[in-house]
Amino acid sequence: MRVAFASPDAYGRFMGRFSEPLAERFVELAGVRGGMRALDVGCGPGALTARLVDRLGADAVAAIDPSGSFVAATRERCPGVDVREGAAESLPFADASFDVALAQLVVHFMADPVAGLAEMGRVVRPGGTVAACAWDFAAGGSPIGPFWLAAQDVDLTIPGESGRPGTREGELARLATEAGLRAVVDGVVEVSVPMATFEDWWQPLTLGVGPAGDYVASLSPEERERLRDGCRARLPEAPFAVTGRAWAVRASV
Repeated sequence: MRVAFASPDAYGRFMGRFSEPLAERFVELAGVRGGMRALDVGCGPGALTARLVDRLGADAVAAIDPSGSFVAATRERCPGVDVREGAAESLPFADASFDVALAQLVVHFMADPVAGLAEMGRVVRPGGTVAACAWDFAAGGSPIGPFWLAAQDVDLTIPGESGRPGTREGELARLATEAGLRAVVDGVVEVSVPMATFEDWWQPLTLGVGPAGDYVASLSPEERERLRDGCRARLPEAPFAVTGRAWAVRASV
């Protein structure tokens, strides 16, 4: 699912500061409530899994991720949860095992998003819910949007992440429909995260996580400094808040 496997600590510093508050809002959009059994697909180091445990209890939650280190981190963070290593496109769970399956910031990294969403639908009971969300990379709503704009100043050929599936308005709904899900409803989830300094925002981008980290690692020291300066110019004077907007979809099985 993910482009590259980072350490749980690096991923947490890079994206966890945004995915943690996003998870709070995403479980609301998905309609998660007591008595449900839930699956977190592409759980990473456990941001969403932990929120599901808070609502449902560990014995009512399962999670899966292709990264062994993320699986280990989620097991440590969420004792008692059934956490497995595997891909969204081939979930190791029986049909109709869950009331709700969720994928937070994952669909755009799936090898086959339609197959992944269809698998989520397979393991959810009839009448249950499949929900997914992805950063709005196309319209600049990602919390690292200024990074990709500055990167294109350094290299006009850099594609960024705006072409990834599900990152444009309406795409998640289209993918869910193609996956055979019904009663598909579009939504938006937003978070705002304070940054005390520019370095608080910039430094995690240098940790080698995901496409952004890979791009930074490919640059010469001079290019990296130019990129850093370009990012600084696109952000307000510190302290400032970074808003992340994610497209979301909720569908029925």
